[in-house]
Amino acid sequence: MTTQRTTGRRKQAAAAVAVVAALLTTAACGGSGDDKSGDKQGAAGFNAGNNKVANASAKKGGTLKFAGAQDADSWDTTRGYYGFAWNFMRYYSRQLVTNQTQPGAEGAKVTPDLATSTAKVTDDGKTYTYTLRDGVSWEDGKPITSKDVKYGIERVWAQDVLSGGPVYLKDVLDPKGTYTGPYKDKSADHLGLKAISTPDDKTIVFHLPAANSDFEEMLALTSASPVRADMDTKSKYGLHPFSSGPYKFKSYTPNKAIVLERNTNWKQSSDPIRKALPDQITVNFFTNANDMDQRLINGDYDLDIGQTGMSPQGRTIALKQHKGNLDNPVSGYVRYAVMPKTVAPFDNEHCRKAVIYGADHKSLQTARGGPIAGGDIGTNMLPPSVPGAEGQKYDPYGTAANDGAANIAKAKEELKACGKPTGFKTTIAVRNNKPVEVATAESLQASLKKVGITVDIEQYDGAQTAGIIGSPSNVKKKGFGIIIMGWGPDFPTVQGFGLPLWDGKYILDSGNNNFGMIDDKAINGLFDSYVKELDAAKKVSISTEINHKVMEGGYYLPFVFEKFINWRSTRLTNVYTTDGYSGQYDFVNLGVK
Repeated sequence: MTTQRTTGRRKQAAAAVAVVAALLTTAACGGSGDDKSGDKQGAAGFNAGNNKVANASAKKGGTLKFAGAQDADSWDTTRGYYGFAWNFMRYYSRQLVTNQTQPGAEGAKVTPDLATSTAKVTDDGKTYTYTLRDGVSWEDGKPITSKDVKYGIERVWAQDVLSGGPVYLKDVLDPKGTYTGPYKDKSADHLGLKAISTPDDKTIVFHLPAANSDFEEMLALTSASPVRADMDTKSKYGLHPFSSGPYKFKSYTPNKAIVLERNTNWKQSSDPIRKALPDQITVNFFTNANDMDQRLINGDYDLDIGQTGMSPQGRTIALKQHKGNLDNPVSGYVRYAVMPKTVAPFDNEHCRKAVIYGADHKSLQTARGGPIAGGDIGTNMLPPSVPGAEGQKYDPYGTAANDGAANIAKAKEELKACGKPTGFKTTIAVRNNKPVEVATAESLQASLKKVGITVDIEQYDGAQTAGIIGSPSNVKKKGFGIIIMGWGPDFPTVQGFGLPLWDGKYILDSGNNNFGMIDDKAINGLFDSYVKELDAAKKVSISTEINHKVMEGGYYLPFVFEKFINWRSTRLTNVYTTDGYSGQYDFVNLGVK
């Protein structure tokens, strides 16, 4: 797992943040309504595509035009980890099951894709059986078989060649790491993973060593896409993936452009998910986010593939002149500060809680872009898209109840309780390529000074995150008492969001994401209970309890439940945001007028 599923967020001008936040509060008041003010293009209206469908249409034809400020990490279904890439991959890849093509929370639910139904689950949740549909085929017309699905999944084990993508399937199907992957596999067909059997070309059976109640969520990730062994170009596969979906690669120039064209061997009768409306899909990548936003506003492109919000300059213009083309979804991300308990004085929970109470949460929200472009003030660590989340109703430190203001009296009480009545000194670590995070660090620095906590800010190379803040020994050596980060779910459950952050088993020597160094028996035990629990209501209850235990420990200072301002062109049809992709537009059934 990476620190950001939607890594590649565009640089934002920190100096403009406060001005833009004020403008947003004025221009976008009314929040979730269908306000059409400022709409000069006959667009569907402000928030018309937010958790509902704007411009519903079944009309086929035309070219759907994406713009982007950064290419994907990889277009290989095994290697890609950017959220927008997973979303886009459904044009040319299919899975046994996938997310429903419906707005909002319904879009996070799993539905059959290549398979005729969701899994037949037996053996107390340890055996999953699927049957493939009739008529499913590759771009050359050959049928997709169960062996192709198995081989595509086995590629996850080839981490020495295909690193970078999610490894949930590897961890669940082969927790002891006994399989070597298809490239080192000595079996005749390179299909030696015993945890998956293919009794015939239409049947695939997964044998889990231990039950995991989110297993089908993992199979809905693009890392479970079929790959045909004879078309596998290994490390070069991302340059020209072989299609199992309605579109295939016509051309791709990294960091420049992608053109997808129709896959004439795809059959609508075999695919209940994809409507395949456009004749062609293009992506053009820009080096300057402001230029890209202006081209979106001009009507040259239909939407931003990155789906992480317009830059301050672009959204200022758009809110004034084209508000009807904008949606303001909750992103599924929580932006936060975390305090590693291995760095003194944060080995004492009262010192951690002094920071939480001493922070001016309203100022932090403003630093992130205000209530519209930044998000609602965060009161806890479970994002709204995850079952078990309670939003601001769960407010253990009275953050929302106090309208985001610092609680100086409580902060001083906690300082006294941790043996530092006059305060202490610490260092905030923040990525140097994220201006909005630097602005957040400066806000936190200013508010903590008022309670006697002196903070230095160290900006580090954001491209080296895994070896800097992802190294617990380096964090301790450098004295990074506060780390600023953000996180969104890989799939919308507490396991898909919180396991790498909060379970002690996930503390790693490098590439660590459990920055708080949390190794709490109660929390670990709740995760163990969660993965074995098959009852949906009980899973929700455990999720809520995990979040409460994490917040009670005072490891995190949440900033915001993040929101974005995203552009939707007047030409776009079937536009809606989905919790299945953290508040992004669901790409797969977009069309153009």
